[in-house]
Amino acid sequence: MEQRTRPPRRGELTAFLVRLTTVLLRNSGEGVQRLEPDVEGAARAFGGAARLLVVPDGAVLTVTAGGETGTVTVRTFPEVFRLDQLAAVKPLLAEVEADRLDLPAAAARLAAIDTAPPPYPWWVKALGIVMFAIGFAPLMQPTWWEIGSTAVLGAASAALAVGAARWPRLGAVLPFVAAVLVSVIALLLFARTPEHGGPVLIMLPALFFFVPGDYLSAAAAELAAGHITPGAVRLVYAAFLLLQLYVGVLVGLAVTGRDRHALFDVAAAQDLPRWALFTAWIVFTAGTVLAFAIPLRLGPPLLLLVYLTVAVQTLFTWLAGEVTGTFVAAAALSAAATRVAVRPAAPPRLILLLPGFFTLTVGSLGMRGLTDLAGGHPIAGFRDLTQLVTLVTTIAVGLLAGEVLAAARRGH
Repeated sequence: MEQRTRPPRRGELTAFLVRLTTVLLRNSGEGVQRLEPDVEGAARAFGGAARLLVVPDGAVLTVTAGGETGTVTVRTFPEVFRLDQLAAVKPLLAEVEADRLDLPAAAARLAAIDTAPPPYPWWVKALGIVMFAIGFAPLMQPTWWEIGSTAVLGAASAALAVGAARWPRLGAVLPFVAAVLVSVIALLLFARTPEHGGPVLIMLPALFFFVPGDYLSAAAAELAAGHITPGAVRLVYAAFLLLQLYVGVLVGLAVTGRDRHALFDVAAAQDLPRWALFTAWIVFTAGTVLAFAIPLRLGPPLLLLVYLTVAVQTLFTWLAGEVTGTFVAAAALSAAATRVAVRPAAPPRLILLLPGFFTLTVGSLGMRGLTDLAGGHPIAGFRDLTQLVTLVTTIAVGLLAGEVLAAARRGH
């Protein structure tokens, strides 16, 4: 155990807390609820104090140490694509709070985490995005055609996602460009007859990596938890991403020369066996691990949480309807993740939540609703959008309820 022999200088503590805030904020695509307690707890552990005012893409950090106080602004873009960093920061903070690291050692560890390259090469991330899409495909349409078309369309999406890491300007319009490319390929090759299902159902698995369902539910959860400014800003940004996808599909429709009635929403007849439906969640979870840079060792517990979420949602949807099934599944997932994450050696709660959360498939309803409206199907479109609002709120409240329940059982 390293002993802290002197109070930290404000400059040293501020530098550490700025980097810590940057790393946590950069990986806060699922919400900022944990950012303030983590940063303020680290400051107290080193004999100082800190206060944060947080918005999704920035924070105002006030640090007090050695009788001095100063304020700095931190800016970074919130994402969920380097969750290996989040997994490494949690044990570091546990050691800091347990008085096992002095400030220079903690700063060196944090700098190594911040500057570390991605754990997987670009082609592995691309493979993960394709697997992520293929695993999700049976949820849209349980057909072999859906899986085969998703493999091709997912490869196109993966190429763009990997390319955006090399050309940052592409990242600003990535959902739009991905929607144009995927819709053109889908309309020309895979969605020519109703027997294979509606075009949007064929496109959605390949676009699911870009659909902001997680942002929508994170925004609702932040609003429910009293983080009004981050929640409102994230909600607007999620709506903007959804509109980019919608406009991209319309542009793809124009490029192929099809009229808006080509966007029919008809599901194909199921031809997948049950074993394929069960196996799809394994593919989906493995894809999530690779696409979001989650350490491989966390794959098995994440898969268990995915199956827990699917089983609870299926059972309670059958018993009491979709809204109840979604609420109970979100609460069960949140409670399980909260109980597991309390251990210092366990993964962060966000990582435990993410794959199971994706199975609740919120954002795809918004995409379907908008394209139904564009395709001349106002009743179906407004039904999907109304269902989107209902399920976003249901998931957010379920996640909050599960966290509160698990915390209460721990006695906190």
